[in-house]
Amino acid sequence: MWGRFGRVMIVGFLGLLLVAPFLAAQPQAGRLTLAEVFRALETRSPRLEAARQMAFAAEARVKPARTLPDPQLQFGLMNRNLPGLGLQDPLGMNQVQVMQMVPIAGQLGLSGRAAAAQAGAARARAADLRWELRARAAMSFYEIYQLDRTIEVSAETRELLRDITTTARTMYSVGQGRQADVLRAQVEIDRMSEEIARMRAMREAAAARLNALLDRPTETPVLTPALPRFPRELAGADSLERQALAGRPMLAAGALEVDAAAAAQQRARREIWPDLQLGAVYGQRPMAGRTDRMVSLMLGFSVPIWAGRRQLQMRAETEAMRLSADAELRAMQADTRGRLGELTAAVRRSRSLRELYVTTILPQAEATVSSALAAYQAGEVDLPMLLDARMTVNRYRQQLIQLDAEEGSALAELEMLLGQRLFDPELSEPSQPPGDAS
Repeated sequence: MWGRFGRVMIVGFLGLLLVAPFLAAQPQAGRLTLAEVFRALETRSPRLEAARQMAFAAEARVKPARTLPDPQLQFGLMNRNLPGLGLQDPLGMNQVQVMQMVPIAGQLGLSGRAAAAQAGAARARAADLRWELRARAAMSFYEIYQLDRTIEVSAETRELLRDITTTARTMYSVGQGRQADVLRAQVEIDRMSEEIARMRAMREAAAARLNALLDRPTETPVLTPALPRFPRELAGADSLERQALAGRPMLAAGALEVDAAAAAQQRARREIWPDLQLGAVYGQRPMAGRTDRMVSLMLGFSVPIWAGRRQLQMRAETEAMRLSADAELRAMQADTRGRLGELTAAVRRSRSLRELYVTTILPQAEATVSSALAAYQAGEVDLPMLLDARMTVNRYRQQLIQLDAEEGSALAELEMLLGQRLFDPELSEPSQPPGDAS
């Protein structure tokens, strides 16, 4: 009598396990959206603010680079007697002298061109940092999503295992079950508890990383993320490459730095030209009841007698800097192309595997559980076999969660490489049970 009753109880618990995904499908409030993370990042990130201020500073250097050096104003008391500083006749006078250095050969224009390119590069680097921080925040977001949903699956399974273990222990106490069933079920419970504890610690670390990106206290609560709606299709590889090479801010910064280095190189080649020095001197002195006034005009220029140690070395330096900037740009372009290929392959992999799990693997695993349950009711299989079938389903559900998180992280990095959004982070998928295949 007890054997049949105990078997019915276990079947009831296992039936609950089969419908648990549908019970978990109730809507849950208080989810964190990706758009909320991005808005907090825009307003709170100190690194973004630092990059913006660096761009403003670079912009402020453009006009000074295009402006003549400040003129020099000198006052002189010429040919004075000592002591007393009286005017010496007939040479004593008071003088005012103005001198202005004038770079020639377009040096000011080239300096302004280099400064403007560097300012543009600073703005582009600030924009690229924004996309980089968005990608990092999104990766932490998806990591927390994966951990939270996986913890839900594990906790759900552990509770069902506890119920089954209670029944198996009761059956064993009256001689209707096996001690091996009790031990196997308890081992599974302990393993799930260890896994949940490990994932909760990982969740705390991921939340701390996200809070750090958002400049919030480490202990600030982070709600369970809601999975956004990913784009259904991505552009082809050639199209994505063109978008990235044309739109990635880091590549734009690299191209502007090449322009700045080229302008600096041209300016260095003209440093050998002498700088003109223009001056005017006004002098006056009292003379027989009147004031004698006079003016002198001066023209001077620098003499590059140290050209071998200065101007020619500047040429070598700026040429090396230009070649370095050009090589760095080509390296970034190559890295971008390679990473695009990796990420698009990762997205395709996640989507194809998810389709395989949803259409084939999970239905077959669920059918295996149903078959094992029917066989257990007929006494044809033992409890461990049924548990293995159910744990396999749960493992596949966890892998589905992982695939969603991996696709989200890959899309976040793709957005960084392209410098544009691929989907609306405001839109979230409807609430689903952990790893639901629907």
